[in-house]
Amino acid sequence: MRKIVSQSCRIIENRRLDKTGLYRSLRVTDFKAARTVHPGQFVHIKVAGCMDPFFRRAFSIADYDPDQGELEIIYKVIGKGTGVLGQKTKGEYLDILGPLGSGFSRISKSKTVVIIAGGVGFPPLYFLAKRLVQSGHPARNILFFYGGRNRADLVEMKRTRDLGVELTPCTDDGSYAFSGFVTEAAAARMEKLEGKKTTICTCGPEPMLAVVQETARRMGFSGEMALEAPMPCGIGVCLGCIKPSLESPQKYVRVCHDGPVFELGEVKL
Repeated sequence: MRKIVSQSCRIIENRRLDKTGLYRSLRVTDFKAARTVHPGQFVHIKVAGCMDPFFRRAFSIADYDPDQGELEIIYKVIGKGTGVLGQKTKGEYLDILGPLGSGFSRISKSKTVVIIAGGVGFPPLYFLAKRLVQSGHPARNILFFYGGRNRADLVEMKRTRDLGVELTPCTDDGSYAFSGFVTEAAAARMEKLEGKKTTICTCGPEPMLAVVQETARRMGFSGEMALEAPMPCGIGVCLGCIKPSLESPQKYVRVCHDGPVFELGEVKL
């Protein structure tokens, strides 16, 4: 078993990604992974030096530079923990555990990759797309569908387009680009693809993932999804992030330990 240790990492940037400052990119240095960091994995961050908030917060990894030891997370300020994190400044230190959990599986360069991101499900999928392109996967065969409630929920789009992938932004309220749910835009495109030569990778709110999972089953596509869940311990001990398995009603999976990446059709949503 790999020993899990915490690291003290220095913040080099905590910049806002939108006008409100709700979405932010935080980069730290001095992060030394014991092995390769895979898209889909997460880190567990102690956001304060005191007891409040007590539990660490789990964040998907948005990027990692092993040569520089630089790690990036992209997050949204939505509660006490992320509120404290949003006030951190350059030069401060954070206590970080990771990388934790499983990442996305290797994907053949011959396959078309349909990426479906919803809201804060974007970071691990951006990391995945970047790694695929870096490994020689044809960027034209990566179809990146990115959805939010409105235009403000879509961040780092230029950065994503710069990878060379085909990006389709979607807004629920029709305020920008495709008007409608991201699952609708993705399904329309998937109708024109051959299932055996396509794989789906997705992350976002559970209702969105449930639709993606059902659409994939109906159309005969395979793929993986990264689940989001509260992860108090991050290592599978507290059972605070369990989900029922579709294999058996009596079986449960621990999102942090058995995932957070699972095959489509593996977890009941």
